[in-house]
Amino acid sequence: MTDRIAELRDEAEVAVAAATTSAGLEDLRVRYLGRKAELPNILRGIAQLPPEQRGLTGKAANQARQGLEALIARRAEQLAGGELEEQLRRDVVDVTLPGAPPQPVGRLHLLTATRREIEDVFLGLGFRIAEGPEVETVYYNFDALNHAPTHPARDRLDTFYVSDDVLLRTHTSPMQIRAMEAQPPPLYVIVPGRVYRRDSDATHTPQFHQIEGLAVDEDITLTDLKGTLLAFARAIFGPDREVRLRPHFFPFTEPSVEVDVSCFMEHRRGERCRVCKDTGWVEILGSGMVDPNVFGYVAEYGYDPEKVQGFAFGMGIERIAMLKHGVPDLRLLYDNDVRFLEQFG
Repeated sequence: MTDRIAELRDEAEVAVAAATTSAGLEDLRVRYLGRKAELPNILRGIAQLPPEQRGLTGKAANQARQGLEALIARRAEQLAGGELEEQLRRDVVDVTLPGAPPQPVGRLHLLTATRREIEDVFLGLGFRIAEGPEVETVYYNFDALNHAPTHPARDRLDTFYVSDDVLLRTHTSPMQIRAMEAQPPPLYVIVPGRVYRRDSDATHTPQFHQIEGLAVDEDITLTDLKGTLLAFARAIFGPDREVRLRPHFFPFTEPSVEVDVSCFMEHRRGERCRVCKDTGWVEILGSGMVDPNVFGYVAEYGYDPEKVQGFAFGMGIERIAMLKHGVPDLRLLYDNDVRFLEQFG
């Protein structure tokens, strides 16, 4: 038995010395020292040998196993060092090569960026931001805003009703009433958010975004409204903009005015301006002085129409974005076409 142990040891030593890879060396370890290898089985069978052979055989087998383990460990260290050097030679980095291109990163959607830009302007003018529910009651959406019972916006063909008294808000104006109920004057708020109407074409979608504004204080006049909107127009469309007010009608303002901003496009001789159609003016929003009837709904909260005045305005965020960036079709803002969205970073 000792002769066989010596034979196994010599055979293993030759094989280990000839191993050229770590993987090949691991195969040799399993072959000679693994659980099913002959040498470990000899050690496990010592107890079945005659007593006079046990000591000599056990000593020889243990010495062979320990010697092979040490030899394999030394050879593994040698191979690992050589393989590391070879890998470093293969993986050398040429620092003169261009770097990997950066992966595309996310960006704000054009509507979100426009909304934040508008918010920043009015925050700088002393307004605060208020948000309200998109599912609203008829009272806040129409009644308290002085809409006549026969107003066409109340029709089920124009508005999404949840029930007879609950609907998807058609504008963010209901928050004007809620804000006045929550705080006595003076009050300066803007109300951004989604609104819903039964429209769908190149310039209308069933869901879109508005920003309403409300200012209530003592001695507020139409001049204050014009100055506020002039500051807004110049911040969004450029420092040379002018605004003009045209008479209009809204149920919750009196007087009511449409607001135009002077065209911000470059006009070339012989080419018709696609934005203002050569009129020199672009409509951007509706506004006016708060109707005293509206204050009547919140008089108990400190809004006495004999003591306070206010102005209100409302604009579509989509319209501002389309005008500023030359978007020809409103539906492009909702198609989620990356080729379109990537233009606005």
